[in-house]
Amino acid sequence: MHQIGVVGLSYRHVGVDEVARFALPKAELGTRLPALRDLLRASEILYVGTCNRVEVLFATSDGSPAGDSRRDVFRALTGRDPQPGEAARILRAWTGEAAVEHLFLVACGLDSAQAGEQEIAVQLRGAWEAARSAQASGPILDRLVGEALGMASRVHRLEAGVRAPSLADLAADRVVLHLAGKPGTVALVGVSPMTKRCGMVLHRAGVPLLIVNRTLEAAEEFAQTVGGTALSLDQFRTAPPDVSGLVLAAGGGEPVLETPALGLLAQAATRTPLIIDFGVPPNVDPDAARLSGLVRVGMNDLIQAAQERRLSQLMRLAPVRAAIDERLTRLRGDLATRAIGRRLADLRGTFEQIAAEEVDRALAAELRGLDDSQREVLQRLGSTVARRLAHLPLAGLRAAAAHASTDAVDAFFREARLRRPAAGGTDDDKR
Repeated sequence: MHQIGVVGLSYRHVGVDEVARFALPKAELGTRLPALRDLLRASEILYVGTCNRVEVLFATSDGSPAGDSRRDVFRALTGRDPQPGEAARILRAWTGEAAVEHLFLVACGLDSAQAGEQEIAVQLRGAWEAARSAQASGPILDRLVGEALGMASRVHRLEAGVRAPSLADLAADRVVLHLAGKPGTVALVGVSPMTKRCGMVLHRAGVPLLIVNRTLEAAEEFAQTVGGTALSLDQFRTAPPDVSGLVLAAGGGEPVLETPALGLLAQAATRTPLIIDFGVPPNVDPDAARLSGLVRVGMNDLIQAAQERRLSQLMRLAPVRAAIDERLTRLRGDLATRAIGRRLADLRGTFEQIAAEEVDRALAAELRGLDDSQREVLQRLGSTVARRLAHLPLAGLRAAAAHASTDAVDAFFREARLRRPAAGGTDDDKR
């Protein structure tokens, strides 16, 4: 695992506004990921961007231990060099097993603002698919992300009888509270995991929904599942209908609804609509919303509300934390054994070769009088003893590879040099 690294930031260390500064537009990932991979001198890379985190997962190109790449990631995501100490202050870095553990915690929702939420697994899968489409992911990250998503699925099965929390639930609760039992349509802007979950909650509460999306076809497809109507984003901007609330989670680096559209929205509403904005960067500029007389609830507000429930959720998810530790232990051994698999096979072959050569030497000298059946028995015995003797160092090396540094394992293979000494050689020849 030593070649794995993660660099990123989230709501837990900086504000959501800071996260937005490092976010990459989805439309640019195809070109930005290969460039970022080259900048980090990595063989594989994956970018995860959500409403409250931005993280870069990578594997080194030569199998060497991953180092602190915060300056490079800062430069790649912001387009400028960091000031002295700026990258270390804003970004967090994990390497080796700590990086893999962090990936598992993220995938299982244990690092989310709303502990245990399941949308992050969907977002991680989307990031993985984007990396594979850009040919930026490979066998190492494919294995790790697959393991992480497998852990997330296991969590979902454990939680089958419990409704997993989500920031989307908080958003839906805010909207229902705003409606106060009075009729009113709520617009969901963007078809994303957050708006989908929020839409299902509001649909069950009997709230009429309007699905708004850049692509009308995607809006219509989602609208069918929640009994709502659909509208393209361009239509909504130029002629917004009367809505009592908006939930926005649309991609892009610019506001989805700007001041003119917000003014039209306020004019069309029979009562002031509530705006819930999941966008990072914001889909609605806070100042523009205020100037238009609209109430906006952004990610910082939702995260603050989620923190009040976080401790109880983490206590409930304690078995998940134990399952992650167990899986990390197994994965550590699997990856370590795979990394030295060829050398282990060579070591086993060396033992068998030494035994075969010694048997052949004896059969050509002091045991040359043995018949063919006796010779065959002796050769089988030599092979069996060699395999059994090889088992001891092989088992020890597998254990050492999982717990010791790669330098220690390399030193064993470098210094062992198991070769049969030449005839008449001394003990020094055996070292």
